[in-house]
Amino acid sequence: MTNVMVLLLTSAFVAAAAGYIGSFMVLKRLSLVGDALSHVALPGMAVALLLGFHPMLGALFALTLAVLGIWFIQNRSSVYPDALVGLFFTASLAVGILITPQPDLLEALFGDIQKITSLESLLAIFVSLAVIVITRIISRQLALSTISEELAKSTGISIKSTNLVFYLLVGTVVALGVKFVGTLLMGALVIVPAASAKNISRKLNAYHLWSIIFGVASAIIGSLLSQILIIPPGPAVVLTSISIFLLTFIIKPLSR
Repeated sequence: MTNVMVLLLTSAFVAAAAGYIGSFMVLKRLSLVGDALSHVALPGMAVALLLGFHPMLGALFALTLAVLGIWFIQNRSSVYPDALVGLFFTASLAVGILITPQPDLLEALFGDIQKITSLESLLAIFVSLAVIVITRIISRQLALSTISEELAKSTGISIKSTNLVFYLLVGTVVALGVKFVGTLLMGALVIVPAASAKNISRKLNAYHLWSIIFGVASAIIGSLLSQILIIPPGPAVVLTSISIFLLTFIIKPLSR
């Protein structure tokens, strides 16, 4: 299998996980969370680079801390999650830009799929599959808590535990994706496919499926266009995803 095929396969799995997670984020009205969390990864990547560690490990560590912090404060404060993430976002982006080594800053902000190794590809595929499986396992809890937290509690669902697992999954997907599209663009890979799916889906299962399909299509088509047009893959993937959204928005009246 050629290097290009490996990169396409890896990006497809990461995008599938991002699309599936994003479908729940859109339903829970947490769209801005995915975008802001991607910026939280920047200082973690910067510290990892300065200490000689892999930047993805730094991103995952920073995102885990941020997710735990948001979850902890959310359960002890009346502040909405979007506002909490906004606090982490502004501080993290500022610190990250200041401490990221200049030669690595552009790659951290916009990603570079060409530099992904075979080991990183295998790890990304495995983790993406794990995220999809775990999300599927807790999908019922997520759906019920989105409809009504009181209804979810009455069936024995722990809202706090479900939210914690969900946020950790979001953080994991974002950590995987920043290597592909960068910290500035990863939020789009999580949210835009789900928004596109929402335009044309009438049933919940179809909505989740289309979110995954649009995520995978964005990753594959965008990556191929970056090879053909010799442009950075991150922006190509995101612009492809936005093009799909515009297309679904145009045909939205026809699907009703």
